[in-house]
Amino acid sequence: MQEWIDFAEELARESGKLVLGYFGTPLDVQHKADHSPVTKADQEAEALMRRMIEVRFPQHQVVGEESGTSGPAEAKLQWMLDPIDGTKSFIHGVPLFCTLIALLKEGRPILGAIHIPVSGELLIGAEGRETVLNGRPVHVSGTRSLSEATVVYTSSGSMWKEGYGEAFRALQGKAQLVRGWGDGYGHMLVATGRADIMLDPILSPWDVAALKPCVEGAGGRLTDLQGQVLDLGESALSTNGHLHDEVLAIINSG
Repeated sequence: MQEWIDFAEELARESGKLVLGYFGTPLDVQHKADHSPVTKADQEAEALMRRMIEVRFPQHQVVGEESGTSGPAEAKLQWMLDPIDGTKSFIHGVPLFCTLIALLKEGRPILGAIHIPVSGELLIGAEGRETVLNGRPVHVSGTRSLSEATVVYTSSGSMWKEGYGEAFRALQGKAQLVRGWGDGYGHMLVATGRADIMLDPILSPWDVAALKPCVEGAGGRLTDLQGQVLDLGESALSTNGHLHDEVLAIINSG
């Protein structure tokens, strides 16, 4: 495991340097088939990490948001990459985007990394180990009352689109503070105790894979928005654990 952790850090740092070279510069923004934006920074960062994995672990498979699957079909270990999670933030010069890196064993995430290139923060969670932020152990908050909780989310529009709008409004009315610090950064905030609840109503596998090891290794809880335990899924709710069931009851109330 330590070899994989060290390598995940190497992937994060090297791809981060590349991405920062594009941050704050004029960008040629293209749109994929699903209408989501993509830039050269996304594509080149993933290509860099893919090459590094193929050299170091040719027996492993790689799945990336931008270039799909490569490597042996029979591989039991699979790296899953999202080179820029929060591309819209990146495009607009907002520094809260991140890189998500996960290692899966037979489809189950055993290692996750969330890297914020602009701040240099690197959160790593691994099965059987404490989650660390730049090498130092972190833990979720001890908040037990929703009236004292900080809630973060990726998109209020997506909450309404997916049918959670009224319930989300109710949750906002019960929480102390609600802010749109979303994408992987929001889940990092929960894992490090800086926020208590993070909601993501629409996700792809590469958005989810890195989250579980990071959140659970910090003492938190991660499910989908219906409360189902997930390794990979289409939505995610991260909390400090204490508030999880209460939040699920609210957002599924209607």
